Amino acid sequence: MAFPNLVLLFKLFSFLLLFRSTQSKLSADYYNKTCPKFQNIMQTILAEKQLSAPTTAAATLRVFFHDCFVNGCDSSMLIASNAFNKSERDANVNLSVAGDAFDLITRVKTALELECPGVVSCSDILAVSARDLVVMVGGPFYEVVLGRKDSRESNPSIVDKNLPKALTPMNELLSLFSSKGFSAEEMVALVGAHTIGFSHCKEFAYRIFNFSKTSEFDPAYNPVFAQGLRKLCANYTKSPAMSAFNDVYTPGKFDNMYYKNLQKGLGLLSSDQAMVIDNRTKPFVDRFAANETAFFDMFARSMEKLSVYKVKENNDGDVRRRCDQFNTLLV
Repeated sequence: MAFPNLVLLFKLFSFLLLFRSTQSKLSADYYNKTCPKFQNIMQTILAEKQLSAPTTAAATLRVFFHDCFVNGCDSSMLIASNAFNKSERDANVNLSVAGDAFDLITRVKTALELECPGVVSCSDILAVSARDLVVMVGGPFYEVVLGRKDSRESNPSIVDKNLPKALTPMNELLSLFSSKGFSAEEMVALVGAHTIGFSHCKEFAYRIFNFSKTSEFDPAYNPVFAQGLRKLCANYTKSPAMSAFNDVYTPGKFDNMYYKNLQKGLGLLSSDQAMVIDNRTKPFVDRFAANETAFFDMFARSMEKLSVYKVKENNDGDVRRRCDQFNTLLV
């Protein structure tokens, strides 16, 4: 009579499947038992870093976007290159990312490893850091579920095709976001992250110097704004670090002023300014400019959606001991 054994095996198999499913489920309280001081440690370090370096919020938000858009939210963007492996940080579009974001993640990870070694992933640290810093500078709160694992690879060759650029045409922008499951409205909301931070002059120099035979600067710019940018960036070729705030009025506050600026010809990047011209995106720019609550609501929902994009769980990834290094050296 083998039936009892078959029933037992079936029950055991069902339990294992349920256990795996339960273990893999992301949740907001994922670390409540394994690292109960997780949130407190993060809050303390984030506040200290943001106060000492106000560019941290924008830098961290940018790293989060660049990480998630390239093969999912798996902290592959945090890996530093070494003699054996070039990482995503080496991609041209990532070379201008402010170092404050990486410094922040290193500080948080070090503190968490002392408190609960080998428990909290770098991917979760980055996701929570982006959310908490947005809130600290005036933006909306949104839930971040936890339990991500860290990637075991970081490939610079796949970065460019997965990230929007300042010169990316609107058709390509919409196609890129759509390929990752985001609508035009969600795209406009996510790009609203440009309400904080800055862009280097080289990203928009072509719009303010020798734009055409009939105009020194892009006529889409507010003329006074364009002249100010020309003065600011006059020596950008000699000083490549020269930059301008994305939001000229409230550069350190997360609000809807960015959209109001676009309506007035104060959009720094051409890909941003194009959103107020294209009929597929203009209605959302106008709505967010008129209603900050509508912007915050859509931004929060879009960030929740982005934060779980192609995440790695269980054996699909690791919990790195250091966020800038794989646990196993790649050769």
